[in-house]
Amino acid sequence: MPVDLSNPLSWKNATGDADTMLQNLQANILKGHVREHLHILLLQFGQGAEGTAEARAFLTGLAPLVKSAKTQLEEVKAFKENGPDDVSDVPYVGVGLTFAGYDRLGLADRAPSDEAFRRGMRDDGTRLKLKDPEVAQWEAGFQEAIHAVVLVGGAEAGPADTKLQEIEGLLTGSIRVLGRETGRGMHNANGDGIEHFGYVDGRSQPLFLTEDVEEERRRTDGVSVWDPTQPLERVLVADPAAPAPATDFGSYFVLRKLEQNVRAFRQAEEALADALKLENDDRERAGAMLVGRFKDGTPLTLQATPGAHSPVMNNFTYASDAAADKCPYQAHIRKTNPRGSGGFGQPPEAERRHLMARRGQTYGERSEGDLPETGVGLLFMAFNSDLNRQFEFTQNTWANNPGFPEPGEGEAAPGLDQVIGQSKGDRPPATWPRVWGEEEGQEVPAMAQAVTMKGGEYFFMPSLPFLRGL
Repeated sequence: MPVDLSNPLSWKNATGDADTMLQNLQANILKGHVREHLHILLLQFGQGAEGTAEARAFLTGLAPLVKSAKTQLEEVKAFKENGPDDVSDVPYVGVGLTFAGYDRLGLADRAPSDEAFRRGMRDDGTRLKLKDPEVAQWEAGFQEAIHAVVLVGGAEAGPADTKLQEIEGLLTGSIRVLGRETGRGMHNANGDGIEHFGYVDGRSQPLFLTEDVEEERRRTDGVSVWDPTQPLERVLVADPAAPAPATDFGSYFVLRKLEQNVRAFRQAEEALADALKLENDDRERAGAMLVGRFKDGTPLTLQATPGAHSPVMNNFTYASDAAADKCPYQAHIRKTNPRGSGGFGQPPEAERRHLMARRGQTYGERSEGDLPETGVGLLFMAFNSDLNRQFEFTQNTWANNPGFPEPGEGEAAPGLDQVIGQSKGDRPPATWPRVWGEEEGQEVPAMAQAVTMKGGEYFFMPSLPFLRGL
């Protein structure tokens, strides 16, 4: 029986082609793998027949180190049932190829067909669409043609570092390391993952496994209002270069290095609080309006103060906040997941097609109280089945679009996503509610851009049989 991509999957009950698919799929796609300590290598293969041969040999040698989705899920199950003593920290290894990488391998005619993937992130058309900086302004490791990415992530530094050294031992003379990135997890006092601005990050994710949906239902605030369930077709793509596309799948992978100016963001929080004359504890609401959640993850649309944590709430929509007088339209989490409130004639289910499986990690270190302007940020990573419909739509049509979500009659345009929104011209002002839940708003000049894109690329994470067969 073929793999049913139109529904989520129960991995514990998977048989036949579905079970084979899990054995042949890379880890971290259907479910995020622990990546508290993360290494990323950006590689370029050599030219000519020798370069192609060495690139193929490297990928084939790497294949035994790449963990399958089935192995990852079995490890998670063992950890939950028996604790860490029953599961050794075997790091996650993932590998992806650009279209240029397929071409260098002599496989351009069998490469995945997604138009954005074939175009690449360095392409002028892509940059204009996403309003990204000129490539000359990117960090050096991203400026040249990247052919492959290798990710190594785990719970502890030692095993991840050892695995990285093992992979580096497979590199031969014609394979260049263009760049290296290192991610380290950050957490608040409750143990929730946060980013450098201090806000809980990564809470709302599409769920492709019925076991994960059930855990969300039982262990959090539920799924009765916002159901995170998504079909496999939102993340999986048949691997066209694999031996058996019916059971060999991969996913399009987005990598973007986003530098965070912590000082500028903190100044924007204070400036907005001052402009709206927010006082005492209510000043914290200024930052929550920029993000859409308070630092502890409390959704601003649900309450005017923080404190609804453990676990971080996600079972909500903006149905009771149509005028955006609680959570502004331009807040980051409302821009990138409007939960049925976006307008433009799209029903909620159509909006859900644009959501991605995010797997990001923070980079750079800072001490408590430090406000760095450079050197820290987010390694944004996400899996997609359609780059144009998911990642590019979210960045271009939602985050960068001053007119989204569609305002009501007589209402001002929302402006850019206050965190990741990019503009080639002046950043437009935005209107903010003075009092939570009251319609009176005040226009405030645009905040300075606090997140800068420093480089990135599109990859395809192929199936394990493809890697073995090279």
